[in-house]
Amino acid sequence: MKFIDQLHRTIQIDNPPKRIVSIVPSQTELLFDLGLDEEVIGITKFCIHPDEWFHKKTRVGGTKQLKMEVIEKLNPDLIIANKEENDRGQLEEVMQRWPVWISDIKNLSEAILMIGTIGQITGKEIAATEITHKINSSFNSLSLAIKQKKTIRAAYIIWNDPIMCAGGDTFIHDMMNRCGLMNVLNEERRYPVKTIAELGLLQPEYILLSSEPFPFKEHHKEQFQMHFPECKIILVDGEYFSWYGSRLIEAPAYFNSLMQELQ
Repeated sequence: MKFIDQLHRTIQIDNPPKRIVSIVPSQTELLFDLGLDEEVIGITKFCIHPDEWFHKKTRVGGTKQLKMEVIEKLNPDLIIANKEENDRGQLEEVMQRWPVWISDIKNLSEAILMIGTIGQITGKEIAATEITHKINSSFNSLSLAIKQKKTIRAAYIIWNDPIMCAGGDTFIHDMMNRCGLMNVLNEERRYPVKTIAELGLLQPEYILLSSEPFPFKEHHKEQFQMHFPECKIILVDGEYFSWYGSRLIEAPAYFNSLMQELQ
């Protein structure tokens, strides 16, 4: 069968794949929740969910540093990748040898589409439909307090030294909007680098320090608080803002809790 990925590439898969390698952590978790335990034979070292796969599945390197020799030994009939999370050069290399379905996700709608398509590719349409229904239901249940709340000016920081923030064309930006946060970097693309002074000029009321990819901790929070004494600095779980697989089912409950903290 032929399938079109989110880069508008057509890939040919003759049968439901039996040897899948996932090189995207959030999509690895999705494959687990779709019930593809035997079919998934390889994951990255950053695919930490589910824990049982993290410890028993073959690791093919990092998301941007794949071990081609390991993938070759696994000989997959499908590799599931992502435009942003994986290295372009390595993707071009693996595309020459194996079918590669690539996602490109900047909002909830594209995440829902990805889940449905992967369900079709793997023969798990019913499970994928159940997951997307749960996600839609969860986001529809975001509290009215959030939906009606005065928008809070916020900056979401993913990296330290240099300071990198989420711009307006990212999945994180869409999640911020959905929980009542106005991204002060709305007009910038991808992950702009900002100095402390430049960030201050944007006048955020709140600064969110993500748990990933840079693992911000309490001492980082204290450092930012010294630079921004009038801001509220919050440590947030980056998985709920940036994982676009089945973890989205739980994201609205986390957002509700977070917004209560911000009040």
